[in-house]
Parts: sequence; structure tokens; C-alpha cells
Amino acid sequence: MPLTVVRNDITKVEADAVVNTANPKPIVGGGTDNAIYEAAGRDSLLKARQAIGDICPGEAVYTSGFRLPAKYIIHTVGPEWVGGHHGEAAILKSCYENCLDIALDLGLKSIAFPLLATGVNGFPKDKAIDIATRTFYSFLENHDMEIILVIFDKESFKISGQRFADITAYIAQNYVEDRLDEEYEMDMYSYGNRRNAMHLERLHDIELNASLKESPLKDPSRESLEEYLKGGDKTFVEKLQEYIDASGKSASEIWDCEHMMTKQAYYKILKDKDYHPEKYIAIMFCLALELSLEDSLDLLARAGYMLSRSRSADLVVRWHLANKIYSYRQLNAAFESMGFPRLEKIK
Repeated sequence: MPLTVVRNDITKVEADAVVNTANPKPIVGGGTDNAIYEAAGRDSLLKARQAIGDICPGEAVYTSGFRLPAKYIIHTVGPEWVGGHHGEAAILKSCYENCLDIALDLGLKSIAFPLLATGVNGFPKDKAIDIATRTFYSFLENHDMEIILVIFDKESFKISGQRFADITAYIAQNYVEDRLDEEYEMDMYSYGNRRNAMHLERLHDIELNASLKESPLKDPSRESLEEYLKGGDKTFVEKLQEYIDASGKSASEIWDCEHMMTKQAYYKILKDKDYHPEKYIAIMFCLALELSLEDSLDLLARAGYMLSRSRSADLVVRWHLANKIYSYRQLNAAFESMGFPRLEKIK
């Protein structure tokens, strides 16, 4: 099930469990903590919380939901921000992971989180949103649960939507509305339109060749077939191996990167020099190797692909590569928000 980001009061969200930004001591704190106590019933919830005792940062426990629409309240203690060099990020990640583990143990189908540690604890909101979404997407790769990130204040909600807004703006600025294929679709090879079709084909060759870093395409009319074939550039797999060697990454760092592909698929691909990948597989390798946009275009071109400026999905990939965002979970989140098919794990 997808991750949903909503702007709402978490005490009003319907889910099997809501997460509370708890005080480490069994007392009523401020902000979200206070709001949840008031909505659930202060006396009943405080009594249950006192029975649990102290909670360490990063840990999570649960109680009944009492008067809330949720069956359970999962209480977790976030880290205090003291500059970012004291394990704050790891503790915050543990908060989310431990809450999700409890939800799994309870057999829940849905869970609602506030943006943890960003209130009085002072965790920067942009960093907190990034940690939350990365943890959620990692969890959703292996589990089926509805996760709702509930953001109350306008600033945080704006930050959470900025990533997709930036992608949308990039598409709007770079989209090339190419209607020639549609215009000539019914009569592409008629005498009047044949030159246009050949022109489009030549433009494609130019862009494809521009992204290749080897020798330019030779004129096949001036060589025999055998000579022409000898002058070919490196295959997709040959160039892929070059990028792998240059990356300094181990095999496991590549095939296990965010569980993008199986070990068996990785080695099977590299064994076949003439392997021709599907486009999404080539893109996944670009992400795993953290290639620049230029190098990504180079690798894709060797499999006969390009990232077209007239296709929104290709522009989404371009934006992520240009901004050095190599998480395929984040790319899939953008795809889902815009109605494009997800990239699937390579098996």
C-alpha cells in the first residue's frame, strides 16, 4: 500500500494505530503528546503510560487507543537535536522502525505518524521528512501496510510537497511537445511525409550519438558490413563493467543497494556481453552506481534508450539523476504521485 502525506490533526485520523511523540517520563508533555492525551482521555492514558514507566530515545511502546479513532497508541521518544553529530538521525530512524515493528507484531493494517522530533526537540524539518520517508519506503518494500504521515503545520507540509513540486516544475520547464509522430501516424511512409520521418530518425541518432563518449557513428554507406561491425562501440554490459570498476563499489553494494536487484540477476547480466536490458533495468543500474546524468545517458544509449524531453516519465528520471537523488524508492514515490508505473526489482 502507498505512503500518504496529509495535513491534518493526528487525533482525527482514522488508522489502526497512531504514533505519539512521547515524553521519556510518564508525564503529559506538550504539542502532539498533549493533544493525544486530551483526545484519548487524559486520566486513562496517563495511568496506562505510568504502568510502562520511562522510555529511552528511539524506543517505542504501545497502549490502548482509548477514545481515539485508533485501536492503539504507539509511544516513541524522539532525539533532541544538538547539531546533528550525536546520533540524532540514527535515533530518529529507530523511532520509526520500532513503531513499525510494533504495528507488524499487532497485525495492523494502517498506522499514522506525526513528524517526529521536529517540535520542541528541534530536529530540522527537511531532514526529519527525508528520514521518515526513506524509512517508510524501505519498510513498504517488504510489508503491506498503509502508512500515513500526518503533518499539522503549514511549513512542514510545504517542505514535504516541495520534492514533487520541484519535479513538476522541472517537467514544465523542459517538456518538448513533439506532435510529429502523431501528425504522421496514419501516413508515415507516404511520399509527402517520408522525408519528415527520415528527419526524425536522424535527430534521434544525433541525440543518441551525443550521449556516447566513444567514436562517432560511421557512415555505413562507405564501408563493408564486416568493417562497419568492427567499428562498433562498447556494448551495454562492457560499459556497465567499466562504470562498476570506476565506482569502487563491491558487487554486493550494487546488487543489494536498496534491494534493487537479486544477486542472481546481477551476475547473470554481467556474464552476457551482448545482454540487452529493458529500459528500467538500465535506469536501475544508473541509480545503483550513482552515475551523473551525462554518464547515465551514455549507459542508456548503449542499450538503445534515451531519456526523452518529450516524455514526462523520462523527465522525472532526468530530474533525479541531475539532482543526485539515487534512491529508487524516492523515484518510485515520484512516479506514483504522477500516475506512472513503478520500477520493479530486477529478478
